[in-house]
Amino acid sequence: MAGDRAWLNRTVWGMAITSFLSDLGHEAQSTLLPGFMAALGLPPLALGAVEGLADAASSFMKLGAGWFSDRIGRRKGLVVGGYLSTGLASGFIALAAGWPLILFGKFFGWLGRGLRGPLRDAILTDSIPAEARGRAFGFHRAGDTVGAILGPLAAVLVLGWATAHGLATLPFQRSLMAWTLVPGALSALAFALLVKERARSRPKLLSFRHALAQMPATFRGYLTGVGIFGAGDYAHTLLILAAAQLLAPTYGIGRAAALGGLLYVWHNGVYALSTYPAGALADRFHNHRRILGLGYGISVAVPLLLMAAFHRGVASLPLMALVFALAGMVNGIQDTLEKSTTADLVPADHRGLGFGLLGAVNGSGDLVSSLLVGALWTLHPLWGFGYAALLMALGSAVTLAGARRAEA
Repeated sequence: MAGDRAWLNRTVWGMAITSFLSDLGHEAQSTLLPGFMAALGLPPLALGAVEGLADAASSFMKLGAGWFSDRIGRRKGLVVGGYLSTGLASGFIALAAGWPLILFGKFFGWLGRGLRGPLRDAILTDSIPAEARGRAFGFHRAGDTVGAILGPLAAVLVLGWATAHGLATLPFQRSLMAWTLVPGALSALAFALLVKERARSRPKLLSFRHALAQMPATFRGYLTGVGIFGAGDYAHTLLILAAAQLLAPTYGIGRAAALGGLLYVWHNGVYALSTYPAGALADRFHNHRRILGLGYGISVAVPLLLMAAFHRGVASLPLMALVFALAGMVNGIQDTLEKSTTADLVPADHRGLGFGLLGAVNGSGDLVSSLLVGALWTLHPLWGFGYAALLMALGSAVTLAGARRAEA
């Protein structure tokens, strides 16, 4: 019991609160963004491009920030700055009249996200016992996702009220987008006040190339599976757009858009409920990588179900609820176990770079998947989701094969 209490410390709580506030703003923004871009007359490809390019910027910032933090031996100040810049990005997006400023806002915010991510995960890893990594990362992600539930829910309720009263104009949507920067800024303050960074030994001043050479072969093999899966793992904001299109014949365009937002809240609720159980299960069986591979396999059902719905040209609300639930569960497994597996495979002196490499691989995959799924969707949705299903299945197979080799 003492070991169980040791992992749920002030730093873990502080990170959960910080992530709650950050995602409260970010996910409200994500819920509003498809409708905001539609009001500006921008196509689905623009949404996929904005999300994918922003994720790519974040991923390569993670790579450099992780290596730099290993060299200087300090991480907390950079994390605070990263949370602040992500929060302020909503202000740029609120001013947009087309895709360039939206892209700039996302790019600026996701640079901050890239700066903070690997450093925060390294601080978290240093603050907990090794046998509780799955639970600690799962608890942190659960706090993150409670914000991801309340943010979209608030956005949908306010936008629904405005629509019912004839107030859902483009200026009103701009105002809502601007308000999402408030919890983002508060998240930086929470991290500064609540999180304690554990003192570290003097770092080894390795060049970037030499630091990369220190990465174990097992970790590089693990990243191969992560990268293949990520190349098919499109941004889940596209699910909102898919729901709006598929439900429109039954519910009308306006109501279908609102239902898409509520389904995203449901998605995030399932996400929040799945993170801690996924981590606890991986801790119990001491096999984070295998359970991650199984989660990747489950994810293939999501694009297959969407392909069936688009083939029919219409979808029922229960079917879409199942699609969003599966996507949320897989996100919870993925976000928890990709990080806990990285913590297991990377030496302590290079954890910043290790988490940065994970982020870079994920971001590269997000860029490829979001651009390709968006582009193929423009031709026909079946092509976009068929591509996603194929890459997800291949990523699952590679990850499971690597887990079996590690056990042999």
